[in-house]
Amino acid sequence: MIRILNKVERLKLLETNYIGNLSYIYRNRPYIAPITYYYNKQANIIIGYSAEGHKVKAMRKHNNVCLSVSDIDSVNSWKSVLAQGVFIELTGSEAKAKLHEFSLGVKDLIINKEHRELDFISEFSSKIYKDDLPVIFIIKVEEVTGRIRRV
Repeated sequence: MIRILNKVERLKLLETNYIGNLSYIYRNRPYIAPITYYYNKQANIIIGYSAEGHKVKAMRKHNNVCLSVSDIDSVNSWKSVLAQGVFIELTGSEAKAKLHEFSLGVKDLIINKEHRELDFISEFSSKIYKDDLPVIFIIKVEEVTGRIRRV
């Protein structure tokens, strides 16, 4: 049976994962790219970063985006959410603060979900200090929808 996830279920799926598929428009065509993200429930924002490139150029031009997150056990056992929102590029101290929040949030999720310690998480926050700065962004979430199937 497929049913609609309630608000608590939708937000829990979004906040307990850190890998999703970001959808955006480039040259009037839809594209999807996997990203690592962190969802800040209190602010209702998704935090991410990317190298300067195709995806960032596209989102600057068309800032309406969507993040899809799924937990799939089998064809008859899955749940999925779509978070619709607006891409906002960050700069300066705000970008540094959000990148730090992102790295701590993803680290905690991996420790709690995968029960393993991380050595590499410092790479996330140290990238802000290199010559090739990543683009730090948030997605201001406007709507989250979701479905679940359990047989």
